[in-house]
Amino acid sequence: MSKRIRIVLMGVGGLAVLAIVAVLALQRGGQRQNAPPPPDYWPTAGWKTSTPEEQGFDSAKLAEGLLAIRDSGLPVHSVLAVINGRLVLDAYFYPYDGSTVHNMRSCTKSVTTTLAAIAADQGKLSLDQSMDSFFPDAAVTYPDPRRDAITVRDITMMANGLESMGFAEDEGTLMQMVASEDWLRFALDRPMATDPGTTFVYDSPGSHILSGILQQSTGMTELEYARQVLFGPLGITDVIWPADPQGYTHGWGDMHLQPRDAAKIGLLWLQGGMWDGRQIVSRDWVEATSRTQITTGQDDTYSYGWWYSEESNSTMAQGRGGQDIRVEPAFNAVVVMTGAGIDYDDIAPYLGSAVVDLENPLPPNPEGVAKLEAALEEIKQAPAPQAPAPLPEIAAAISGKTYVIEPNPIGVATVRLTFVEPNEARVEATFDNGSAPLDELIGLDGTFHYFTDSLGLPAAGRGEWSDENTFVWERELVAGGEAYRYVIRFEGEGISIEGTERSHSGVQSFTGTIASP
Repeated sequence: MSKRIRIVLMGVGGLAVLAIVAVLALQRGGQRQNAPPPPDYWPTAGWKTSTPEEQGFDSAKLAEGLLAIRDSGLPVHSVLAVINGRLVLDAYFYPYDGSTVHNMRSCTKSVTTTLAAIAADQGKLSLDQSMDSFFPDAAVTYPDPRRDAITVRDITMMANGLESMGFAEDEGTLMQMVASEDWLRFALDRPMATDPGTTFVYDSPGSHILSGILQQSTGMTELEYARQVLFGPLGITDVIWPADPQGYTHGWGDMHLQPRDAAKIGLLWLQGGMWDGRQIVSRDWVEATSRTQITTGQDDTYSYGWWYSEESNSTMAQGRGGQDIRVEPAFNAVVVMTGAGIDYDDIAPYLGSAVVDLENPLPPNPEGVAKLEAALEEIKQAPAPQAPAPLPEIAAAISGKTYVIEPNPIGVATVRLTFVEPNEARVEATFDNGSAPLDELIGLDGTFHYFTDSLGLPAAGRGEWSDENTFVWERELVAGGEAYRYVIRFEGEGISIEGTERSHSGVQSFTGTIASP
């Protein structure tokens, strides 16, 4: 499966996304219990906490596991676990400290389909209404009678039948859409490839069509509607969710939430769509997402915007790079993770030993709790700065020089690297495709130096010279869940750059020369 949105069902009995869940499955044989009881409170204004021992976990072992994850260098940003309605683990890893929202990537799709279900409950649309009925004036370059059969339900199932690369070429159809002038028009105006409702193809542009449908049927943007019918009732106020050039909320991704608020969505699902005495989304819809609706040709199945594991009876919202909201009704648990290119099977071994007895509380362990609290603070901290290495001779020659880049697919026009302080550099770039100029800091002392991204959220960079002519730059969109690595080589008046992103496939390569004086 593409790393863009990867579901890992590994570990003990094939059930683990986290060791917590793996060991739960081991102890209870993966059997579903009765529906979880209603919580004794609703976390609209915030979560109540529990010591790990009260839920059968060893605090000291949890502390050891978190420190080991930190020392391993795995790019996890947060791990949050709610068990029996109590926040048991709330961990944040450098360079993300949990003080801002985090991009949940394709977890957004699960919220978009949820909003479609709510709109259907309110009579604003029908799930069996045709897609084209919402856009009667849309131009169609590829007429096909099968278009008339595409329904809202088909779109929520990733079975709209429109031509799409799916996961191939790093979701190439999505890349084409965001490069177009009118994203919704691009998404709508595609040839038919299969009969609607028959074939699963992971299609982010289809989810953007669903955002357009919501805006047409409710008279509000998807974000505005979400604030009214979903986020507001759950007490979720800290949200960033961008819109396309025509004002349609990104239906497929880029919804930014606090991890604690993402867990509220998981609890809503765990409780069958009920929140504090109010049915936010119909129980029938929630239950429908908790069984297979369409097969994907892989180990996992898909159910109206959510991924579903038949083996563990787990319902999951998944996003590229390690964003995850996992609902475990058998264990009355919700697990949320964020990251910048992580695989959950890598994390599971670090946490497994912390689970001791999930049927009975453990004796109080003040010393273990103190170790855990210390570890939770420690993993958020930056490493101690290192003395910057002496700059190679070429650094002075290229510092502040503008390089003109040859034409390339992402529109990089110029690049300039400047060594402004012994422990800090600055990188600037311009683009010929309308993208905003880039002006970012790079730590040279082994730590990330922070700046803000285009949404005003934390991002950071660090770098070092790997040899006399090669500079390696690590760039992390801390709240954006993306991490880049650029290898920049200087030869005479030339420059070559190779860039990769941990959760994307492929390498971006650029070459250029120093601009004429």
